[in-house]
Amino acid sequence: MKIKNDSTLPIPSEERIESFEDYCGIKLPTEFKDFLRKSNGAIPVTNVFSYNDREYVVERFLCLLDEPQSDDVNGWYDIEVVLSQIDTRLTDDEDLVGANIIPFAALFAGDFVCMDFRNDNTPSVLVWFHEESEDFNPVTVEVAESINEFFDMLKG
Repeated sequence: MKIKNDSTLPIPSEERIESFEDYCGIKLPTEFKDFLRKSNGAIPVTNVFSYNDREYVVERFLCLLDEPQSDDVNGWYDIEVVLSQIDTRLTDDEDLVGANIIPFAALFAGDFVCMDFRNDNTPSVLVWFHEESEDFNPVTVEVAESINEFFDMLKG
């Protein structure tokens, strides 16, 4: 995957990654942690993927920032900030403490690519549709069985 030059944000500290995992009640896949350490919040050049005869465009990957509230531009793309904005529209479990659908890339038109931890600790990847989703009724489609499979789908 190609990344736009100078678009990667500062690498999150290990404490920030662990804090996020604790906040959500999940363990991020090693492959995704490695991606954050290399391409946190990056804008991809290879940014198109297809699923069921439909093309999707990744505008940028979300990030984990050590202090998102102090970054007026990129703070809005912090995964935890995005989760707090779409909170109840991203889960179907009113009693859930944490999060089991984790957005990690912003798509054109306000949708997100997410990791789905609802079935096990090895998340599949899905697209979450913001216009169709309602509180406790997320509308999604699975596009890949793993984060690596998703990354392999991206083309420019």
